Amino acid sequence: MGSIIVERSQLTGEVEISGAKNSALPLLAAALLTEEEVVLHKVPVLSDVETMIDILRTTGKKVLFEKDKNTVHISGPIQQTHVPYDLVRKMRASFNVLGPIAALMGEASTPLPGGCAIGVRPVDFHIEGLKRLGFEVTYDHGEILAKRGTKQEEVTVYLPFPSVGATEHIMSTAAILPGVTIIENAAMEPEIVDLQDLLNKMGAKISGAGTSRIVVEGVKQLHGCEHTVIPDRIEAGTYAIAFLATRGEGVIKNVNPTHLDALWFVLERTGAVVKKGTDFVEVKSWNRWKGCDINVLPYPGFPTDLQPQIIVYLALADGSSTVTENVFKTRFAHVGELVRMGADMRIKDNTVFINGVPKLEGTTVMGTDLRATAALVIAGLAAEGTTEVTQVEHIFRGYENVIEKFEKIGAKIKYVPGGVPEI
Repeated sequence: MGSIIVERSQLTGEVEISGAKNSALPLLAAALLTEEEVVLHKVPVLSDVETMIDILRTTGKKVLFEKDKNTVHISGPIQQTHVPYDLVRKMRASFNVLGPIAALMGEASTPLPGGCAIGVRPVDFHIEGLKRLGFEVTYDHGEILAKRGTKQEEVTVYLPFPSVGATEHIMSTAAILPGVTIIENAAMEPEIVDLQDLLNKMGAKISGAGTSRIVVEGVKQLHGCEHTVIPDRIEAGTYAIAFLATRGEGVIKNVNPTHLDALWFVLERTGAVVKKGTDFVEVKSWNRWKGCDINVLPYPGFPTDLQPQIIVYLALADGSSTVTENVFKTRFAHVGELVRMGADMRIKDNTVFINGVPKLEGTTVMGTDLRATAALVIAGLAAEGTTEVTQVEHIFRGYENVIEKFEKIGAKIKYVPGGVPEI
């Protein structure tokens, strides 16, 4: 894997936010539900998006990705009901094609997503939801096989935890099954609302997205449509934190500010200035800011996908902070790397205890996942000296044109593919 080399930089200026990766992936999967053309605009050019497009093509779908326009055209029938492991292993969101293919074709099979055991919570919720919809689901030698059965006229699927992926999977599958499906304790993220909007444009009858209770009235078939992906709130939050952590100021454009109310609340508590418009947010930092305590929770709580980035910001705060992770309770691989840069923090159970320090110092650190890698890039930009972030290919899964966007707002940043460069 390659490296990203960064030097201390004060970020200023404007950054344009791309379409949401976490919305584009389930929207692409939902396009399986019709042979007619589905056109999606504002689709970010990312490795995860490319993987989902490859999965659609494997099923027989015709897919044209106009990358210069961020537009994807999907059409044609499903001809293959098995998705190969070399694609599914790359990301968990690929599992969401299982239900739609089985609902249309009678059966479908897919390997478990890479690194995912059968007992892991997100996969369990998907499988139990499909069973409630009348599918026979079996597991054999790493493969999940779903066969369509008889669905009851009215079914309630209760999610023990408001899983985003499971909510999306059940919504999309139930859209073309007979009768009524009610999802209780559903995830409430804006991406769920975006999926409902697409499916309803395709002829589905779904209501309640954005609340904990979603009602799906099944229809016989869906049709084509055009749809624009919502802005990426996690990308927006990442750049907002980057501006502030480097003691800079900037404007985040093409964003729905209401999608990040929990972040703006936290930043204002630390003393940052946050100005919200209809489709932009302006942030400004003072030389020092205050620590605060954060509980990471499902939407509308503070998002887990911004937890690594906010920890970088709090590492440089005046005073102490705590960050308690209630979604992915062991998501702290970045903490050890930040300690190597001079941060004062420790982990106990699912909480990070942070004592703010005046500065971080550049060194070599390793990215372990998408958001942790973004956090370490921010830490390098805020640190004295030069920082090399290794294993950085993760970041290209979720941030479109990330090097160019950082350069535009003043970052001293360089991507070096496939090797460790001399500094």
